[in-house]
Amino acid sequence: MSWRGKVVLVTGATGLVGSSLCPRLLAEGAEVVVLVRDWDPQSELVRSGTIHACRVVHGALEDYASLERAISEHEVSTVFHLGAQAIVGVALRSPMPTFEANIRGSYNLLEACRVHRDLVESIVVASSDKAYGDSDFLPYTEDMPLQGRHPYDVSKSCTDLLAHTYAQTYGLPVTIARCGNIYGGGDLNWSRIVPGTIRAALEGRAPVLRSDGSNIRDYIFIGDVVDAYLSLGARSGEEGVRGEAFNFSPESRVSVLEITRAVLRTMGRADLEPIIQGNAKAEIQDQYLDGTKARIRLGWDPTHTLEQGLAKTIPWYQAFLGAQA
Repeated sequence: MSWRGKVVLVTGATGLVGSSLCPRLLAEGAEVVVLVRDWDPQSELVRSGTIHACRVVHGALEDYASLERAISEHEVSTVFHLGAQAIVGVALRSPMPTFEANIRGSYNLLEACRVHRDLVESIVVASSDKAYGDSDFLPYTEDMPLQGRHPYDVSKSCTDLLAHTYAQTYGLPVTIARCGNIYGGGDLNWSRIVPGTIRAALEGRAPVLRSDGSNIRDYIFIGDVVDAYLSLGARSGEEGVRGEAFNFSPESRVSVLEITRAVLRTMGRADLEPIIQGNAKAEIQDQYLDGTKARIRLGWDPTHTLEQGLAKTIPWYQAFLGAQA
């Protein structure tokens, strides 16, 4: 599929994935419409100047009228729904705003797409491995139940189920992406392990782990995630893709302590010993995904090892934090 001339709406465009997806779409000839709630000058979409090549709609996911207007007035044909309150700790402190953004925001968007199904040809919804919740059986496969228990996890379970509802009941060309922990340049959520560790090392401080460091996770590089989303966006109307969820995983599971030490080692700061607090709340112990379905049906494979992804990520933070000093 060619993106040239396609009008694409991206929610959550100022976040990590959106800031990387938008320039790729623009480079491939798409006309990009972005929904922006808050103007964040530190967002890579803004800092890079990419936002000036996009059509900007100011509004929030909770406001149906803004979403309907964005799709109708700009005659959107493809939607990437990335927008969400994405921090587990924030969801724990403030569950209601998280539910409003992630659940109401998702059904608002899907309903606007249903109303304008004569325009919208493709919808990609960002879910998460968190949607699966706790499980005695790992890795997660796409046929496992969605059973989030904590606020953030529940919000993603609901988002996922809503996408299935609009696909199955109304026949919308919706497909769902479930990724693990995404990392890469542009992530300014310092509570996350990769950016937080990089910043600590650049400041000569030992990184602090809220957990005991034993939690096992998937870590997937942003470049591979963008490839995954573009693949879904191009094929969401196809049989075997429409209405389906796909796990995207490098299938290289590491503990929180292991990735922290990998970051420090890559930065030449293996002398900094992580401080383990062990007081994290509302976090699942182990989560990792089986990516077989995406490989077979979409032909998707990650192109970055953890070491390669970190080698591309760290220089971005060195430049960014150097500019802030």
